[in-house]
Amino acid sequence: MTLLLGSMLVLIAMGIPVAFAIAVSGVTYLTLFESVPIAAIAQRMVVGVDSFTLLAIPLFLLAGTLMARGDITPKIMRLASILVGRIPGGLAMVLVVSCMLFGAISGSGIADVAAIGSIVVPMMRQQKYDMSFTASLLGCAGSLGTVIPPSIVMVILGVTMGVSIGKLFLAGILPGLLLGIGLMALSWFFAKKEGYPCGAKPTRQEIVRALKEAILPMGAPLIIVVGFRSGIFTATETGAVAALYALVLSAFVYRRLSLRDFWEVCHSVALTSASVLFIISAASLFGWILALEEIPQKVAQAILALSDDYWTVLIFFNLLLLVLGTFMESIAIIIIIVPVFMPVMTQLGVDPIHLGVMIAVNLAIGANSPPLGVDLMTACKITETRYSGSFRYIYPFLSVMALVLLLIILFPEVSTWIPNAVLR
Repeated sequence: MTLLLGSMLVLIAMGIPVAFAIAVSGVTYLTLFESVPIAAIAQRMVVGVDSFTLLAIPLFLLAGTLMARGDITPKIMRLASILVGRIPGGLAMVLVVSCMLFGAISGSGIADVAAIGSIVVPMMRQQKYDMSFTASLLGCAGSLGTVIPPSIVMVILGVTMGVSIGKLFLAGILPGLLLGIGLMALSWFFAKKEGYPCGAKPTRQEIVRALKEAILPMGAPLIIVVGFRSGIFTATETGAVAALYALVLSAFVYRRLSLRDFWEVCHSVALTSASVLFIISAASLFGWILALEEIPQKVAQAILALSDDYWTVLIFFNLLLLVLGTFMESIAIIIIIVPVFMPVMTQLGVDPIHLGVMIAVNLAIGANSPPLGVDLMTACKITETRYSGSFRYIYPFLSVMALVLLLIILFPEVSTWIPNAVLR
């Protein structure tokens, strides 16, 4: 096991992509110590992604990409501007609310950062916002797509943990709102301190126009919630319906999507989906080895031998996720860590829905934590800011997100109340 884990960490440290690092370490272990044929290893990796539920990933990616390409993002931003634009630091507030609304369509943190950032950053630069502040806020607000449904991370968590993806989606609503409110509150503080301007008061015509334009785009999240609540759709079927809805809006209602654009969208989604699913495939091989050697059970026994206190183990688990999030990719963390700790959490009586939300929020924080911080890196590229330059503001924003995480840990009802109320 030292070879298995050690070789994986060394390969990651050398800059080898996470999926290849996991796959190479797993194949090396199985061929050297278990004499498993290569064909059987390949078959095991295929089985790891042979899941109807995992089809939700490319489908939600397709829906979000079609929405972004179909000129729908500006309509969402105009709605956000009407809602919060007049608060001090109006554009900062618009950025956060836009990321929350677009996250309810795309399901991806990086997609949030790219789609919203490409529009709002030039506006914030024009109004003399500090680009380090903008990059930090954009990265953290974009990562809310990890928590707010239909989160792709939630889909992978549901598959890995064996729990209802629909419940996880609903459980992410209130924590996502709290994270957004926290980011907005800190943005207001910086806006007052540094003199960032308020937005102009919208006219009645602008309000009516923004509301009319937002009705159809915001139908996508409505489809997701109603579909789960009524039991009409599974997570995968909801992704298919959302993608079809986005295609109809982009191509036939707004007429912003040509046949060539559609091909480019499909090509982009295929590449992204392939990279995500290859990580899952490699990690499933890794998880098979862990199960073969009974590592989860041994780790559970070791942890519970040190302490069987509910709060001690829960805090240790969250601290571990925060540390891993600084240098590992979210999907790899889920598939490697979750199977190891699930037996421990089950023995302690932790609600799996509560656990899933805690993990998602941890990963949102990790997506902006140096040295990796993929969402923060993307935001820095969009704002043309040095990565190290964002550190002045990123830690206050991460602190706010950590406070919300602490609230979720202490009060499980924050994550379980909505799914329990809706899916009785």
